Amino acid sequence: MYALVDCNNFYASCERVFNPSLLHTPIVVLSNNDGCVVARSQEAKDLGIPMGAPAFQLRELIEKHKVAVFSSNYTLYGDMSHRVMNTLASLTPHIEVYSIDEAFVDLQGLEHTDLTLYGQKVVQTVRRNTGIPVSMGIAPTKVLAKMANRYAKKYPGYKGVCLIDTDEKRIKALQQFPIEDVWGIGRQYSKKLRYHGIQTAYDFSQKSRSWVRRELTVVGERIWSELNAQACIAPEDSAAAKKQICTSRSFGSLLTEFDEIYEAVAHYAASCAVKLRKQKSLAVGMSVFVMTNPFREQDPQYINSRHIRLSIPSNDSSELIALAKQLLSLIYLSGYRYKKAGVVITEITPSTPTQSDLFDPIDRNKRKDLLQAVDRLNDRMGSYKIRIASQGYGRKWKLKNERLSPCYTTRLEDVISIHCDAPV
Repeated sequence: MYALVDCNNFYASCERVFNPSLLHTPIVVLSNNDGCVVARSQEAKDLGIPMGAPAFQLRELIEKHKVAVFSSNYTLYGDMSHRVMNTLASLTPHIEVYSIDEAFVDLQGLEHTDLTLYGQKVVQTVRRNTGIPVSMGIAPTKVLAKMANRYAKKYPGYKGVCLIDTDEKRIKALQQFPIEDVWGIGRQYSKKLRYHGIQTAYDFSQKSRSWVRRELTVVGERIWSELNAQACIAPEDSAAAKKQICTSRSFGSLLTEFDEIYEAVAHYAASCAVKLRKQKSLAVGMSVFVMTNPFREQDPQYINSRHIRLSIPSNDSSELIALAKQLLSLIYLSGYRYKKAGVVITEITPSTPTQSDLFDPIDRNKRKDLLQAVDRLNDRMGSYKIRIASQGYGRKWKLKNERLSPCYTTRLEDVISIHCDAPV
């Protein structure tokens, strides 16, 4: 049996943990530069606020219904996610973190346990330890567990836990589940299946294996097998290493000077280097791009990029920053107002074994020790407390986040203070 634990309206719930007055208030969280809606509380969903809607189009609705609006606080959300996953790990030895707000739990060894009571204990413990409400779906396969989680969220009668442990429950759940909502089906597959008269997950499960294999390839066959209670999506102990890493941001304001853009690009290159080191990988190729704002038709438009292949694969921040500067100098043109830049790492390779160069002027063993020390200090003290000078501290390119909440759990000056009057 598998369980999927999913945090309810995670970003909005994180904001509520430290501001209980928002408990029944509609909440939306905005994307980078406070552009579009990327998360909503249930109250905001009930108002009809769509995901991805530009914030400026919602001003009247926000004012009318007193919607609480927040900039994305990824530092807070990441730390709260870490707390949720640590709590789950303390309750079971088999946890697979699927995303920032979801985790699969392998329930092997709990065959003789009342799984509904176990699930309720997990839900209650996570809520008590972190303040984050979660739902839990339990079923024989991951796809069915995802489905069960949907029901646990939708129907309060489940009290946060939906268990599919019999064929009768499975069939009933499949019959009421739209095919487009099945995990892994996607928009294109759902269109194709509806064309063939398949409206629900149950309709799909009744097709023959050969038909599914022919129409939807091996990917669709796996989903079909999982819907029929045949587990075939194996547990993963850790996320697969990324084959490409991209760090790019829209600037908080339009930039014109090379040094300002270079500071941002240097920061992006350093961020890519940190990600490479965390997954024990090296970069073989790297690209840098810049672009103006295509929506400002009154401004001259420009977009360009350059790519380079490293002679020696590397995850050294200073090396990648130096290469990024070379590429930026080739594509930067004065006279334009730049809106966005980015660094893309390609052709990623494992850090061991590595083909060295007899004439390499860098002592890579010393650099590796230095970078490990820097990473340890930044992990302990906060991101980029120690950085390459070219990353700068001015950050004129910093994202616009005018509605950013405090980092309650990771910044000492943001820790909540409670003032109590002494009893007389």
